[in-house]
Amino acid sequence: MKTVLVRLIKGIARVCVTLFIFAWSAFPILFIAAASFRRQRDILKFPPKIFIKPVLNNYITLWNQWSGFFSSIRNSLIITLGATLLAAIVSFLAGYAYSRYRNKFLAGSAIYMIAIRLLPPIVVSLPLFPIINNLGLNDHHITLIIIYSAFWVSLYSMIMKNFIDEIPRELDDAAFIDGASELQTMLRVILPLCVQGLISGALFVFVFSWNEFLFAMIFSTTVSKTSPLIISEIMSTIDGIDWGVLFAAVTVQLVPVVSIVMISQKLLVKGLTAGSVKG
Repeated sequence: MKTVLVRLIKGIARVCVTLFIFAWSAFPILFIAAASFRRQRDILKFPPKIFIKPVLNNYITLWNQWSGFFSSIRNSLIITLGATLLAAIVSFLAGYAYSRYRNKFLAGSAIYMIAIRLLPPIVVSLPLFPIINNLGLNDHHITLIIIYSAFWVSLYSMIMKNFIDEIPRELDDAAFIDGASELQTMLRVILPLCVQGLISGALFVFVFSWNEFLFAMIFSTTVSKTSPLIISEIMSTIDGIDWGVLFAAVTVQLVPVVSIVMISQKLLVKGLTAGSVKG
């Protein structure tokens, strides 16, 4: 009887902790989404009214006065997808090399990549700016695509290495015996077995690229301006912050990344724990 009671108490405590963490994480998102359908006076009212008639005025104002925001969403999508695809290709190849080969050069390069990744982004961007500016690559989509993908290649490569480490080398040997080349083995044997790793690593790159502000502010002005930059402009208007419009823009900007993370959360957890347990 005591054992059953202890299990029941632990179960209730686990549920309560889970609900608290969910409420703590979800409340800011839900508040922003709900506030985007309220008038300015209702957003700032205290105590706030829980039940109120929703309006679309903020989204209409966002469309009319900040039309550049929606073109910046397109820029963010192009840059994010490009960076994610490039990082996935490079990291898969790097992960394969780190998993299947062992030498001092590869070990040194892995340490170097991780060390560079630990540097603050501003330290990396300052020497990059004059180089990119002299090459005429400032305010181009490809510039941000390369920077974003390079920023995450180190972690992504280690994720792929851990996934490929779990694939038995006997499969490689069997493919070689059947006459497959190393490229064919990578694409037809290794790649299908580590799709989960590719997707989980791609989520990190996607979320970072979608929300990144510093690199976008330094290396883009008009053509490749992303949505976080427009949101910062909405926050710094001379007439003061229109909170309704701001929350509407943030809601639109949040929808894709929140949806993708919720859909792929199981793969994300697997990517975080890859290689932590060895059979």
